[in-house]
Amino acid sequence: MADFLFEIGLEEVPARMLPGAEAELTKRVSDLLTRERLVEEGFSVESYSTPRRLAVWVKGVIAQQADAEEELVGPPVKAAYKDGKPTKAAEAFAEKAGIPVDQLRTITNAKGEYLAATAKRAGKSFSEVVLAELPKEIAAIYWAKNMRWRPFLPERFVRPIKWMLALLDGAVLPVEWAGVTASNVTYGHRVLFGYEPITIAAPAEYADKLYQAKVMVNVEHRRERIRKDLDKATRTVEGARWREDHPLVDKVTHLTEWPSVLLGKFEDEFLPLPEEVLVTVMRDHQNYFALENGEHKLQPYFLAVLNTEPAGEGVEIIRHGNERVLRARFNDARFFYEFDQRVSLLERVELLKNVTFQKELGSYYAKMERTNALVVTLGQFVRERMYASASTRGQGVSLKLDALTAAATLAKADLTTELVKEFTELQGIVGGLYAKAQGIDEAAAIAIYEHYQPAGMEDAIPSTVEGQLLSIADKADTIAGMFGLGMQPTGSKDPFGLRRAANGIVKILAESDLPLTLGEIAGAATNNNEALCESVKSFLSERLEWYLRDVRGGAYDVVKAVMATNPDDVRDAMKRVDAVSAARTGADFAAIAAAFKRMKNLVEQAKAKGEVFSPGSKHEFLTEPVERALAEEAGRRAAWVEGLRKDGDYTLALATIAELRPFVDAFFDKVMVMAPEPQLRAARLGLLLRILLDYSKVADFSEIVIAG
Repeated sequence: MADFLFEIGLEEVPARMLPGAEAELTKRVSDLLTRERLVEEGFSVESYSTPRRLAVWVKGVIAQQADAEEELVGPPVKAAYKDGKPTKAAEAFAEKAGIPVDQLRTITNAKGEYLAATAKRAGKSFSEVVLAELPKEIAAIYWAKNMRWRPFLPERFVRPIKWMLALLDGAVLPVEWAGVTASNVTYGHRVLFGYEPITIAAPAEYADKLYQAKVMVNVEHRRERIRKDLDKATRTVEGARWREDHPLVDKVTHLTEWPSVLLGKFEDEFLPLPEEVLVTVMRDHQNYFALENGEHKLQPYFLAVLNTEPAGEGVEIIRHGNERVLRARFNDARFFYEFDQRVSLLERVELLKNVTFQKELGSYYAKMERTNALVVTLGQFVRERMYASASTRGQGVSLKLDALTAAATLAKADLTTELVKEFTELQGIVGGLYAKAQGIDEAAAIAIYEHYQPAGMEDAIPSTVEGQLLSIADKADTIAGMFGLGMQPTGSKDPFGLRRAANGIVKILAESDLPLTLGEIAGAATNNNEALCESVKSFLSERLEWYLRDVRGGAYDVVKAVMATNPDDVRDAMKRVDAVSAARTGADFAAIAAAFKRMKNLVEQAKAKGEVFSPGSKHEFLTEPVERALAEEAGRRAAWVEGLRKDGDYTLALATIAELRPFVDAFFDKVMVMAPEPQLRAARLGLLLRILLDYSKVADFSEIVIAG
C-alpha cells in the first residue's frame, strides 16, 4: 500500500474561491483513482489549502492496476462473415479484442446474433494513469473567474501556476500541465521563509516540513489558531470580548498561511457614529474583528489577523499602520454621514429617477412605484386575512399600511447617499438609520433597514410584518421584471441573483405568519399576466422544493409527493412534509403508498387505452363485497380526511388514510380491475380515481419510494 501526494503552487488565490477549489480537487483526484481501480478498500484522503497552494494526500493507493477482463460485443454475424470467411469488420473486432478471429464467439441478444469476445486488459501502472489523466482533472476545476498567463496558449486557471509537486511514496511523478512539470519541491512562507526550495521525500512529511517553513497547510489548524489568538489578544482589554463573526473567521483563515493576531485601538470620537457603519468599515473593508463589552456595546478596539509574525519594533509599526488606515476610513464615513443629513430621504426619492435599475425596466424610481403598488396589494391581502376571524394564524400581528407604503417609497432612497456610494454593503441599513434619525415612523424605518433580508439561508428574515412584506415585494418585482424580459436563470448562471431572491421569499413565508401564497405573490407581481404569472409561480415553487429538500432536510420522494399537490402554501407544505416523513415508517402507510402507486398506474394506463370512466362512475355496478366495502369505507373517511386537512392536522389525516389498508388489500387480492365487462371496468376504475382524488390532497402517495 502506497501514498500519493499532489500539490499545485499558485500566486495568491482569492479567499472566497479556496474552499470550493480544495473540495473539488480532492473529489476529482479521489474519483479518478477510484475509477481507475488504483485505491485499496478503506483508502483515506486529506486535503490542504492556503492562498498559495492546493494539495491532496491519498493514503492507500495501488501502484499497479489488476489485470481485468472485459466483455465486448462486435458487429452482427451477418456482417462478420461472407461466404464463410471473416470480413474486415470481424477482423477489426478481433484486433480490438486482442484475440484471433477464430476465437470470436457468437451471442444472441434482443437485436439478433452478434460477435462477442472476452478481452484481457493488462493493468496500467499508477504513474501511467496519473500522468495521462490528472492534467485533465486540473484543467477541469471550476473557477468563478480564471485567466490566461501564457500568450497564445489555451490553458486557463484562477492564477498562474508556479510549481507542482507529485509523489508516489518517495518517487516523483512528472505530471505536466501549463508548462509546469511536477517535482518533489515546494515552497514555504514568502516573507518568513523566503524562496528557498523545500524537498519533500515522502507524503507523510509534507505538512511538518511546511510548518517548519512557516506554512500551516491544514485549514482547520489555521482556524483554530486564529480563534485562540483572538481570545488571547482580547483578554488584554478588560471586560471586552471579540464579536463572533463566522464568515470573517473563514475569510481570514483562507487569507493566511501563518496567522497571528494584532490588537489595535481607535479614537472614542468615532463611537457616536452608527455601530453598523463602524463594524462594516472594520469587517468588510479591513477584515478586522470588532470588540464589545458585556452589554454588546462597541469598544474602541479592533483585532487584525496578519499573515506574518511581527516581532520587536515591527509590531508597533504594523499596529500604527493599521490604526492609521482605519482612522482614515472612519473619517471618510463620518464626513459622508454628516454630509448626507443635508438632504432628507423624502427629497432623495426624486433623485432615484437618475439611478438606473435595469435599462429595459427603467430607473429605481420606476421600481419604487411598482414596489409601492405591490406592497399595497399584498398588504391588503394580509390585513383582510389577519382580522377575518379569531382563528387566523396571523391573529395578534399588527400591520400599519401607512408605514408600509412610506417604507416602500423611501426604501431605495439611500442609493443616492454618499455613504452608500462609498460603502455599498450598507444599502438598506443606511436608509433605515437615516429614516430613524429624520423622525420617520419607527415601523417604516425598521422595514427599510431590514428589507434586503434575508441575504442567504443563514440570514434572519425581517423582524416586522412591514419589513417582511417590503422584502417580498422588492424581490418579487425584480423576479417578475427579469422574467418578463426573458432573463431567467439558466444552469449555474444567475447574474441577477433571482434564485437568491426567490429563496428569500420562500424563507420569509416559511418563518413568518404571513398568510400569503406563492401564487398570490406571483399574480400581484405580474399584474396577473397569465403566462408570466405561471412562469414566476413555477420558479418560486421550484425554490420551495429546494428549500424543503436541501434546507429542511426532507427526503427527495416525500418532497416530490407533497409538491405534486397544491405546492402554493409554504407553511402548509412544510407541515405536510413533516407529517409524511413521520408517517412513512409505519407498515400500513408503506402498504397504502404502494397501493396508491398501483392505483395511479392502472388509471393512467386505462386513460392511455381510451377507457371512459369518471370519479362519479356508478357504484351499483360493483358486484364484489370487497369492492363495495372499499367504496363505502373510502367515501366515509374522505370527509374526515378533508376536515382534518383543512384544520392542518396532517398527522391524524395520514393515520386515517393508513387505516384503509385492509380494505385496499382485500380489493386487490379479490378483484380484477380491468374486468371484461365495460360497465364493471368503468366502475372499478372510477372507484380508484375517486380514491386518488379524495386522498391525494395531502400528498401524491404514489411518489413515495417503498423498499422492495
